[in-house]
Amino acid sequence: MNNRFDSFIIFAEMRTGSNFLESNLDQFDGLKCYGEAFNPYFMVKPELKDLFGVTVQQRDEDPVQLLERMKENTDGTPGFRFFHDHDMRIYEHVIDDPRCAKVVLTRNQVESYVSRRIAWATQQWALTSDKDAKKFRVRFDPHEFTEFFYAYKAFQLKIKNRLQRTGQTAFYIDYEDTQDIACVNGLGKFLGAEHEITSFSGKFKKQNPETIADKVRNMDELVETVQTIDLFDLGKVPNFEPARPPAVPTYVTAENAPLIFLPIKGGPTERVQGWLQGFGELTSDFTQKTLRQWKNRNKGHRTFTVVRHPVARLHSVFCTHFLQGGPETYWNIAAALRDHYDISLPKRLPDADWDVGAHRKAFLGFADFIRRNLAGQTSIRVDAAWATQSAVMKGFGEFQLPDRILREEQIEDGLLSLAHEVSMSSPGLPAQEEDAPFTLSQIYDADVEAAVKAAYQRDYMMLGFWPWGKS
Repeated sequence: MNNRFDSFIIFAEMRTGSNFLESNLDQFDGLKCYGEAFNPYFMVKPELKDLFGVTVQQRDEDPVQLLERMKENTDGTPGFRFFHDHDMRIYEHVIDDPRCAKVVLTRNQVESYVSRRIAWATQQWALTSDKDAKKFRVRFDPHEFTEFFYAYKAFQLKIKNRLQRTGQTAFYIDYEDTQDIACVNGLGKFLGAEHEITSFSGKFKKQNPETIADKVRNMDELVETVQTIDLFDLGKVPNFEPARPPAVPTYVTAENAPLIFLPIKGGPTERVQGWLQGFGELTSDFTQKTLRQWKNRNKGHRTFTVVRHPVARLHSVFCTHFLQGGPETYWNIAAALRDHYDISLPKRLPDADWDVGAHRKAFLGFADFIRRNLAGQTSIRVDAAWATQSAVMKGFGEFQLPDRILREEQIEDGLLSLAHEVSMSSPGLPAQEEDAPFTLSQIYDADVEAAVKAAYQRDYMMLGFWPWGKS
């Protein structure tokens, strides 16, 4: 083996052919790939408890130790697959290291998205025998695809930029190239292999070889969506945390008012949308291109957002995403919080044993997790629901900063003034729904305030928050 590298990382995403590529790299003497070793929800595969003596919890505490164990215990060069939502601490550890070879696996984003939708519908994520293939025609979701597209591009640009700044080069290989044994042998040489393989491993079969038109029910909508993406903005796509994207598809307008609402997840979004609906039918799912067109049609428009006190916001997020049984529930993250971060969340929904004391204890644990998460000390993603509001608003600035930043406690006067600015009468503002199963006032005390402030010191400083409830 050529020892130019002591490890390698395959940057990929779901449904890009990474399983197939890994199975073929494992055929080279001296190369061994350990799958999704840094997936925050499992290590290599869900049933694996430890790798080289490192448990999942130990990996989450110190991911670098797992990589070092791979190097120590592999006869040759170890590698792993890395997706954009894997543990970013290991990304930061290897991205600037020239001794870690970089492989970037790409695929046509439409093909990748459709394949992912089929996999979710059929629950068939890998195919080892043709006779087991499951077929399904999916519905293309324009909003979901747009988010997927920009997330994919943002991570690709992030990788490229870091490699450029450190004078490195990656081996780029496309999904179709993985079907060419000469290209795979070229990758083997890049990683230091001294021999070639003569056939593919045969472990995995190609899923869904049909054309896109045969796999999608609403092909016309797919074509229209792809055409609306402004290719000239691709170089301006922002990175993820610590920076946040502008999230233009979440912006909301009303039919008869020159107002644009920029929601911050965890804030009083439904309440503000209820107010906006008093002007007319709501519209969202904008792209940067279509929002510019809206702005050109609505001269004198105003853009606004609403910030919420960090304690109230985090408690709302806690109840919405971890204690409710709806579409917004983060089941996988909840399981990880229970299993790896010792937060006493219910396995499904709160039952009769879930009292105020249990609720407060779990919320305090969650606040401490958020403190570590925002500091880059956990393997879980920094979700938009609990990202700092200052970072979210900075992300807005990648497209346009809001004209007005309203505070929830002054929202009625703020919206009244905003309506006056555009010469319109302010409609009624719906009441704010209480958090469930328990309200913040039932658990709030100085310890709760301190725990949340420790997590959101930047928001307290930048936005000047007092302790919750203090006028």
